[in-house]
Amino acid sequence: MANLKEVRNRISSVSSTQQITKAMKMVSAAKLKRATNAIIQLRPYATKLKELLSNLSQSLEDGSSPYLQEREPVRVLVIVVSSNRGLAGAFNTNVIKTANNLIAEKYSKQLAAGNVSIVAIGKKSQEYYQRRKYNVIGNNNDLYLALNFENTSKITESIMQGFVNGDYDRVELVYNHFRNAAVQYLVAEQLLPVPKPAKEEEVKASNVDYILEPSQQEIVEQLIPKNIKIQLYRAVLDSNASEHGARMTAMDKATENAGDLLKALKLAYNQARQAAITTELTEIVSGAAALSSN
Repeated sequence: MANLKEVRNRISSVSSTQQITKAMKMVSAAKLKRATNAIIQLRPYATKLKELLSNLSQSLEDGSSPYLQEREPVRVLVIVVSSNRGLAGAFNTNVIKTANNLIAEKYSKQLAAGNVSIVAIGKKSQEYYQRRKYNVIGNNNDLYLALNFENTSKITESIMQGFVNGDYDRVELVYNHFRNAAVQYLVAEQLLPVPKPAKEEEVKASNVDYILEPSQQEIVEQLIPKNIKIQLYRAVLDSNASEHGARMTAMDKATENAGDLLKALKLAYNQARQAAITTELTEIVSGAAALSSN
């Protein structure tokens, strides 16, 4: 059994850790509230804009926008949205694993040819892919310091320009979709070229007669780029809220585990203390008995 000093040191260490995890849980809860409000406010707009664009695409001619052009995916760009910090359970590990699975399943030939590039939003994914010698474009780790539509749009514009220039033939987006504090699920979706609507959406759209005002060309020039920017911004907001939810859940579990460990350590400490007292009493009684026998 460990001696009393060792047990006391462990109890002190675990108590300090529990205080830290409890404080981190409270901080994440406060940040989660703000992040949740941001994504909840944006999500209906982003969803409606995406739906509108899907319906509008039924009346657009092929080649009406460079962002709609389907090309053989020779060069692929994967946007991986992670976080700058850890201690959020499997949050970062899962998004990187999903991105790796996407590349392995759909773009293994492009990867072997060195034609897969990465745009990492978040320090964890940036470091991961740099260590493994991927072609990581830019550094977007400061985005979370001022997370807003303007700063996210700068990243989106460079990606859109690369697609138009032919630097990438396809752009995929991988991120955590926020459902609630305890549940986030991973999403891998195509960002560019803008995906065509599913068959069910095509049937729905075919029943709608659209009157385009202003002209079709003006709508294409304004709506499609805006939709692309909004979809990436929504993904980053989703990921940000998911990060705080995952960290809050992880710190809550860590605090609970620290409490269980403290109970076990205090029990061990009391047992060691009782054993030491019993030993001392035995020695005293034995000594007294030896003296009385003399």
